[in-house]
Amino acid sequence: MITRKEFLQRAGLAGLAGLAATVPWRSARAATGQRPPNVLWISTEDIGSHLGCYGDPNAITPALDRLATEGVRYSHFFTAAPVCAPNRSCIITGMYPQTIGSHPMRSGGEGADRSQIPPLTPPLRCFPQYLRDAGYYCTNNVKEDFNFVKPPGVWDDSSNKAHWRNRPNPDQPFFAVFNATVTHESANHVSPTVHAKRTAMLTDAQRQDPAKITPPPYHADTPRVRETWARYLETVTAMDYWVADLLQQLADDGLADNTIVMFWSDHGDGVPRCKRWCLDSGTRVPVIVRIPEAYRTAGQGLPGTTDNRLCSSIDFAPTVLHLAGLPIPGHLQGQPFLGNALPAPRAFVYAARDRMDERHDIIRSVRGRRFRYVRQYQPWLPYNQYLNYGERHPIQQEMRRLAAQGKLPSACAWFTAPHKAIEELYDSENDPHEMINLVDDPAHQSTLAALRAEHARWFFAVDDLGLIPEAELFDLDAEHGGRYNIARALKQADPNFFVKLRDLAMIAGRPEGDDVATLVAAMRSPYPSMRYWAVIGLGNLGAPGDTAKTAAGAALGDGKAVVRVAAAGALFRMGHAQDKALETLARALRSSHEWIRHQSTLMLDEIGESARPLLPQLRAALKDRENKYVVRVAQHTVNVLTGGTDEAP
Repeated sequence: MITRKEFLQRAGLAGLAGLAATVPWRSARAATGQRPPNVLWISTEDIGSHLGCYGDPNAITPALDRLATEGVRYSHFFTAAPVCAPNRSCIITGMYPQTIGSHPMRSGGEGADRSQIPPLTPPLRCFPQYLRDAGYYCTNNVKEDFNFVKPPGVWDDSSNKAHWRNRPNPDQPFFAVFNATVTHESANHVSPTVHAKRTAMLTDAQRQDPAKITPPPYHADTPRVRETWARYLETVTAMDYWVADLLQQLADDGLADNTIVMFWSDHGDGVPRCKRWCLDSGTRVPVIVRIPEAYRTAGQGLPGTTDNRLCSSIDFAPTVLHLAGLPIPGHLQGQPFLGNALPAPRAFVYAARDRMDERHDIIRSVRGRRFRYVRQYQPWLPYNQYLNYGERHPIQQEMRRLAAQGKLPSACAWFTAPHKAIEELYDSENDPHEMINLVDDPAHQSTLAALRAEHARWFFAVDDLGLIPEAELFDLDAEHGGRYNIARALKQADPNFFVKLRDLAMIAGRPEGDDVATLVAAMRSPYPSMRYWAVIGLGNLGAPGDTAKTAAGAALGDGKAVVRVAAAGALFRMGHAQDKALETLARALRSSHEWIRHQSTLMLDEIGESARPLLPQLRAALKDRENKYVVRVAQHTVNVLTGGTDEAP
């Protein structure tokens, strides 16, 4: 098979007409008697299964409902992350974000002066590159949000004009992606006038009556909440119009019979306790696939059917490659769910949450056919941390109002919970909103043990980088020439590195008095990540003795700033040596390393009133041009200390 570069070189010299024997897609047709299928991806943002074909009584989605009657509706499809950038990095690479280091949301600081974003290093590639090598014309219109520096050669065109119609040869197979933005979370922030403009195509009969909306039980049932859900459903209908237009273009071009159409959402609803949460509400998504009769194999793709296999967004890349007749690279971590000779169906799917904008929160989840297991690695943090962007949401604001008035319903207790359970277990089939934690239920201890073990197996199998603090992750990236290389280097130095790190992090999350010796011993580790978690654990002891205080105080002199800042926070939790700790945080605020500055602002935000002596430095941090997350945390702390209401970018 010739490379795409060779193909283009030859095309330039000899022209397309003379390449019938060497153009990959023509070679495939000659060998099989069938042209490779076109693949059309239609993606939308921030919606769960709020479509008529998924049984939502309020949804008005005729185009997608019709697509479901012409194809297959997937009932148990989940995303690997409950937010866009990490999940999109997973989709485009077929690799878990925690493996390739694209797990934070987002991986760069996104300041006015662009900060460092990790590159995608070999052997990793974006899967459209394999399609292009095989002669496909690949386009993206228009969102990428891959969470890494995109390598060259991913697309023939990625722009708001990208379209299969622009391919130079109408016989060339294509992979075309179109991304709808009208349903994005930000649609909840716009004025009624802007909303009316974005949904102007809706008829009066397609407008939603808030009085007929029943919010989920984890939201308060108020007029403002109902109105927000109604507006959301109207954006879903607007998106459906857009889908109808794309499908009509495909039909008008005579391509419906040789194009596989895949519709999907990048994660769950863009509302509180959905998007960003490792629950069904944040990770269970609608997926519809229409396969023309000529490309159906093994009974797949029959019109009007439902497929209830467990599938994950990590499976998209290998599935498209498999449908195109291409080999699946061995490093991909997903598996195809369509085509011949499929592997055994999944028993589990996995999801993860790491830093969300300015706030850290390390959460992992395993979902089986019936039960979901959630593991919190930072259980000392509030369940619903303050997020500058999330606080703009009308439902978030309404819930804040009710909480301040003491009127929050009991089912919404999660909203103000100061800490999280270390583990959660839900019967997701019988408790679809995942409200009842069964961790302590004697009847489910065997299920808990099995899913706990499955989480540990997956964690080690994918070389989860999530427990490495972000500043250290950037340093290791530079040292080892890419984030994908970090795990291999660490395991080469110590084959049990990840086992030791995870064991230590689990102790640090909620340590007991008997753990002091283990934590103090870990302070002597040569690995900054180990020392970081050890000092976090010391700070979480509550009322530690002199041994713990001495060890944490000594860590203020650690050779790594990431450990020094963590030690400062630990000492504040202990109520010990606060002047020295404050000096450490002040120095960190002036660091040239943006993620050390970010870590320092998080610690200062946590200690609240004790941060007042550094109020001038926090105000100076509002001018940070490299990392907007530094600005957001600093602004929150300044507002708390001064009673201000200024909003960060």
